[in-house]
Amino acid sequence: MADSAPATTPFDLDAYLARIGWKGERRPDAETLRGVHLAHLRAIPFENLDAVGGRAPSLRLADLMDKLVHGVRRGGYCYEHNTLFAAALEALGLGVTRLTARVVVGAERFEDRPRTHMALLVEVPGEPLPHLADVGFGAIGSLLEPVSLTAGTEFHDAGRLHRLVHAPGRGPLETWVLEAHGPGGWAAQYAFTVEPFEQPDYEVINWHVATNPRSPFSRAPYVQCLTPDAHLLLASGRVTTTRTDGTVTEREPADETEARRVLAEEFGIDAPEGLRLLD
Repeated sequence: MADSAPATTPFDLDAYLARIGWKGERRPDAETLRGVHLAHLRAIPFENLDAVGGRAPSLRLADLMDKLVHGVRRGGYCYEHNTLFAAALEALGLGVTRLTARVVVGAERFEDRPRTHMALLVEVPGEPLPHLADVGFGAIGSLLEPVSLTAGTEFHDAGRLHRLVHAPGRGPLETWVLEAHGPGGWAAQYAFTVEPFEQPDYEVINWHVATNPRSPFSRAPYVQCLTPDAHLLLASGRVTTTRTDGTVTEREPADETEARRVLAEEFGIDAPEGLRLLD
């Protein structure tokens, strides 16, 4: 399992903001939170290539800075993205509670899904309610901007439509569900409660998701990136482009060489040598 010792080098806010292209204010307010959230999503892709290659990615801040900020053209999955993003928000003066969630897309019963997703609850000074923030959800139903922890309100976040609702729970805490609106109406994305989780918790979950042979993240590449005009996904040997007007196109790379070229040119990712991208 990955070593959970703390990073020995500090988080570099200047380097992080340069990586995501953020040139706006650095205030601990809702406007900065929304702007940095969207900038992160458009700058750093989602990918599980370390897990497909047989290893759990490091969650040390120093290693995340090397991989996602300073290093080669790579991305990461939820624990990497949201661990890095949480550090950025705290450096900006915002309060952050790290959460876990059950990904329930397509599930008949929420309880059938384990808590394998990391999300964030962000306290903004002067705001009466915290915000749900999440730059690491690998799905087209992901949040583009944080939303207030309010049940039943529809949020238009940078062109997507979301809402939070309550669901029956089995414990003393309320169960919240993030829903996204798509062609088929409202669809549940993940369910969560608001008790805090700590770094050792994510080390265990990260190792399980990356190395369990039954985990979807250990079996095949899943890569996505976001532009102002489209959502790009490489999965199951196909590249799917969903534009902001709802137009969807699919194509299949002819071979590994073309798949690597597509990742490099369209996703901004240089895949590790020797890793197969196509089934």
